[in-house]
Amino acid sequence: MPQRRNVDPVRLRQRMVEQLEAHGISNPLVLAAMASVPRHLFVQDALRAQAYEDTPLPLGYGQTISQPYIVAVMSEALEVAPGMRVLEIGTGSGYQAAVLATMGCTVFTIERLRELYQPATALLRQLNFHDIHTLRRDGTLGLPETAPFERIIVTAGGPVIPPPLTEQLDENGLLLMPVGAQQRAQTLVRVRKTRGCTLQEDLGGVVFVDLIGNHGWQRSP
Repeated sequence: MPQRRNVDPVRLRQRMVEQLEAHGISNPLVLAAMASVPRHLFVQDALRAQAYEDTPLPLGYGQTISQPYIVAVMSEALEVAPGMRVLEIGTGSGYQAAVLATMGCTVFTIERLRELYQPATALLRQLNFHDIHTLRRDGTLGLPETAPFERIIVTAGGPVIPPPLTEQLDENGLLLMPVGAQQRAQTLVRVRKTRGCTLQEDLGGVVFVDLIGNHGWQRSP
């Protein structure tokens, strides 16, 4: 019977980071964070051997953890600096929030599904991410009681950018979201807010799960 090989997550993370660099990711904060956060703890036990492969993985309940390259692209495009307050819509596994917190941000992250919210909250606490605050509610409404935010990141795709999120974006703030008229087919849009006006920039095609809520899709297909 063949022996099971021991998996070294530190080495696998380093290899993942080397691949990200080879694909153009250059922000040192992003690379250092993704070399540090134990991604294998954020996926299902049965899929841990695949945690550092560049592929999305299912979380259950129709949700996924994005492939490492997409996490890196979004983290880099968000242009965060240590000390910033970030609102994340779509906690999922908690991995993206962990990366942003490791980059020095205070993260407020909202999840709609109880089945994802509870384990993600427990894991983030277990890993001592004290600068991540988890909430379960309709993320398309944002978090007005804690606004404004210097950065907002939406990790699900919707037909439009929810107006409450734009309103809760701070002056000179930046919002990142997959947007598309068709479900599961979006363009990654970056919004900059200056003097109360917003300027949108398209960053390329992406595929994300649906943003469900009052200002998103009403339900998944």
